[in-house]
Amino acid sequence: MAPAPIDERIRDVAEPRKDTLGLPDPALQRLKKAGIDLSNGYPYRPARPLCLQDVYNIRSKEWKHNDAGARADKSKSALLSAATKVTDLTTHIGTEIEGLQLKDLTDQQKDELALLIAERSVVFFRNQDISPQQQLALGKYYGEVEVHPQVPQVPGNLGVTVIWPDLQATERAANFRNPGGASRWHTDLVHELQPAGITHLHNDTVPPVGGDTLWASGYSAYEKLSPDFRKIIDGKLAVYRSAHPYLNRDHPEAGPKFVERVHPLVRVHPATGWKALWVNRAMTDRIVGLDRAESDVILNYLYDVYEKNVDIQVRFKWTPNTSALWDNRITIHNASWDYGGKYPRHGTRVTSLAEKPYFDPAAPTRREALGLLDESEKQVDGPA
Repeated sequence: MAPAPIDERIRDVAEPRKDTLGLPDPALQRLKKAGIDLSNGYPYRPARPLCLQDVYNIRSKEWKHNDAGARADKSKSALLSAATKVTDLTTHIGTEIEGLQLKDLTDQQKDELALLIAERSVVFFRNQDISPQQQLALGKYYGEVEVHPQVPQVPGNLGVTVIWPDLQATERAANFRNPGGASRWHTDLVHELQPAGITHLHNDTVPPVGGDTLWASGYSAYEKLSPDFRKIIDGKLAVYRSAHPYLNRDHPEAGPKFVERVHPLVRVHPATGWKALWVNRAMTDRIVGLDRAESDVILNYLYDVYEKNVDIQVRFKWTPNTSALWDNRITIHNASWDYGGKYPRHGTRVTSLAEKPYFDPAAPTRREALGLLDESEKQVDGPA
């Protein structure tokens, strides 16, 4: 598979680099078992777009997203009854399911899993025997699979991104003070016209110590805000930017620019109907209509609420051949690099794009919908 841009409408490209790293043995065995062609090297790198116009052009058309969780049986009985054990890892976020293979789920179980992810934000499955091809098929079931124009991918399987910190370190050196990988709080692909929904990361190779991933709940982050403060941000729009910069073809002298999209600060999940805070420190740039100083004050407070309340987070310790499926519409996540690159880590990731974010002022919070509100969360009318 010769390097090419992911879309023929991309005109100006940079040729990809050639990688020479040796694969960790568990990853190599998994890829060989799946029949992945490694004869031209690994991973496959597409020719990278250089110009902003091309990247906007390939992501400019809106489509109708049919959310699998929205059509699921609310009892989720087909999924949960087939599992040998279901464990909520914390009160507000994170569930682990045992006794099921993702590759064998029926369509009804896939829908119910999407609903469970929408309710619990992230769901984990250990001891999974799943190929990149099967991972891609599951991603296509949940929506339009994102084919990233920049990142390394599994040969012959566009849309299956390679997550390999050792490879990333060849491009950006990492150390204790400046950790590598995705070691910062973020949400994937917020700059898309229709941003990410469910992401499925399967790690076939993990460090013996460290390398945990943390997720935080956007439902709970929103619920941590006072009812009156929520009124300040409800309905507000913000500018969300890409992780990678590009040049303006017409004005290259202006220097690198990010892809930018405008989306609501608070969004509603179509499967649950609950409100969630939708900001992240890495890629939410500014609130529309506010001066930069005003925007920074509000956004920095929202980031702190999201990142510093440990009771709305889950920290997961990986074991080999574990899958995590999370919903980017209602979470932020952070991959710990505390193993310092001393051990190999390798996985494959598939992300399904979802609906264009929307806000509904009539939508409830999660705790309100579940009848969990206490006195501190109720609206105060007049002096307290």
